[in-house]
Amino acid sequence: MASGTETSGSGDIARTLELLWDTGRRPSRGPKPGLTLERIVEAAVEVADREGLGAVSMRRLATELGTGAMSLYRYVPGKAELLDLMLDRVQRPSEDPAGPGDGDWRSALHALGHATLALYRRHPWLLEVNQSRPVLGPSALEGMEKVLVRIKPMGLADPELLSAIIMIDGYVVGAARTQLYQEQAERTSGLTDAQFWEAQRPALERAMTSGRYPVLAALSEDTFSTGFDHFEFGLQRILDGLEVLVAARGGARDGSAPPEEPA
Repeated sequence: MASGTETSGSGDIARTLELLWDTGRRPSRGPKPGLTLERIVEAAVEVADREGLGAVSMRRLATELGTGAMSLYRYVPGKAELLDLMLDRVQRPSEDPAGPGDGDWRSALHALGHATLALYRRHPWLLEVNQSRPVLGPSALEGMEKVLVRIKPMGLADPELLSAIIMIDGYVVGAARTQLYQEQAERTSGLTDAQFWEAQRPALERAMTSGRYPVLAALSEDTFSTGFDHFEFGLQRILDGLEVLVAARGGARDGSAPPEEPA
């Protein structure tokens, strides 16, 4: 899988915003009964989920929907604008049943981390998109609003609150990409993860008994166990760091409003 093969916001931004916010002109007559922009976007997401983003084209969607390719252009200008609609579509609240969770700001960011990982697992093609310049639609803003409501009591400056969300997302993207690469390696090599490491065991055992790597050789047997949740460990350490900052700024550790400054 290539990273950054597509870029959000690379189409007609004005037209994309019209479509996202439903402020543009609708086709007076659909070329096929039941054909809607919503259905086109859903079909595009379904194709991308099954075969990757590269499989999405106007011609392919026309085949999926049983209509002519030119008919689709009455609803969406092209693939660049369609991609932005797809990105907003998968961020709908229905795509994120866990939501930001209940409780304090820490539980909200913890839930955000796991919900974002689940989103990338459901839609691996998201990792193929450079989203450094997103076109913000209602789903994206609604999701951000829900998280900000929950983490506002941290007592941080607004840019810092946004940075906390970006930090979580950056961590999750790295973890999701690693998981996806591992799965792709297993499919393309025909070796399971266990078989891959078993093939290296004789060479590694010789290396460990050579005396050249004393610290590695002294590690416990469960050091590389697949049962250890590296994702959760890293996420908790990020939250620990934020908790230190919140305490230093006088924000509430329990999610309540920070104390007021004395008059």
